[in-house]
Amino acid sequence: MSVDQELVARAGVLRAGRTPFVLATVVRAERPTSARPGDSALVLPDGTMEGFVGGTCAESTTRAESLRLLADGASALLRISPDGTGDPRPGVRTVANPCLSGGALEIFLESVLPPPLVAVCGDGPVARSLTRLAAALEYEVVAASAQAPPPPGADAVVVASHGQDEPEVLTAALTAGTGYVALVASRRRAAAVLAGLEVSDEQRHRVRAPAGLDIGARSAHEIALSIWCEFTAARTSGTRGPGAAADPDGAAGQGCCG
Repeated sequence: MSVDQELVARAGVLRAGRTPFVLATVVRAERPTSARPGDSALVLPDGTMEGFVGGTCAESTTRAESLRLLADGASALLRISPDGTGDPRPGVRTVANPCLSGGALEIFLESVLPPPLVAVCGDGPVARSLTRLAAALEYEVVAASAQAPPPPGADAVVVASHGQDEPEVLTAALTAGTGYVALVASRRRAAAVLAGLEVSDEQRHRVRAPAGLDIGARSAHEIALSIWCEFTAARTSGTRGPGAAADPDGAAGQGCCG
């Protein structure tokens, strides 16, 4: 197996294990440099580098810039030169590294993040629509119940079971610190369910109930859409609880969902 094949296989293992990493690929090399265009490496969250993008000097800069980008899930074109010179270009980050013996390298750094892991509780129309739409969005979807709590590290837990296993799944998600927790229910029933949870007031306030942004949703598909829209907004804004952008009645009050 060639080095390139080994890196491809290793990247597949990392993806399967939901481990984020940066793929660093040399796209331009000015002599004298030890790297050539096409050389590549993987940079893991702990700073481990697997592969080759140049000598020790180039590796140290690539590692530092990769970890910075990985924290934001961003990608960039990195130019490394002994004095930090080069034609300024939009989207190019130029870094000086006097350690280089000469020449310059341009390396594309691509953050590769695992897809959102979402757990859906329920088997009714809304739950099925949530699962189908999540799959279309390329989320990783798992089922949750009292017997099968949401997995550790889940990005979202949505309870759409119309009374079944609601306290157990909500409590498990809140205890685990899940970023987005939502309950599909009418405003009145949601208040009753939340009042019965044995959690702190701060945790109770984090539940999006009724779930979803107010987009005038009526059908199960529309309610599912409103929920994943709200989840997306929460992820991109970094909020963990109900926000000002969401209508207090959620997806049109969710009158069709109990």
